[in-house]
Amino acid sequence: ASSSNENTKQETTIMNNTMQDLLTRRSVRSYTEEVPSREVIEEICKAGTYAPTGMNRQAPIIIAVTNREVRDQLSRLNAGVMGADNDPFYGAPVVLVVLADSTAAMTWKEDGSLVMGNLLNAAHAKGLGSCWIHRAKEVFETEEGKAILAGLGIDTSKYVGIGNCILGYVKGDTSRSEARRVGKECRSR
Repeated sequence: ASSSNENTKQETTIMNNTMQDLLTRRSVRSYTEEVPSREVIEEICKAGTYAPTGMNRQAPIIIAVTNREVRDQLSRLNAGVMGADNDPFYGAPVVLVVLADSTAAMTWKEDGSLVMGNLLNAAHAKGLGSCWIHRAKEVFETEEGKAILAGLGIDTSKYVGIGNCILGYVKGDTSRSEARRVGKECRSR
């Protein structure tokens, strides 16, 4: 019975930590220049690959961009889609690009979105800030975007951009939480 109680306590602690991470994660828009270690980035990517996918087709892939030149190229392309000239990656040193094979499953967009959610939550659990940046689809529809993917051996006729998970060490305080909007709560009958 003692072993069973210890297992229950351990499971409760893990669940409490998971809930705490889910409830305290915030989108971060200010980062230091320090690049997280390769090991931490790989752990976060691994968490992304464990997102559920329709019929377990595992259509999404993740490209970890840590090379500053490539990161800046993606930032420039992303800003161009918006008609802006600022850094839409808010200075984050790492961009995890999520793409999905649009021919692998009917749920490729949803699958890629779940990967993005896992990446965002895993980054927070590892003590990093993160934010979902849109326009990956549009960036990789450009000739320059297609060339980046082709250079990585990615079939541009199949893979479509889902999102960019920017991440890095937080600059400043992100502990402030916005109140949840009325009507966002879970309802049951």
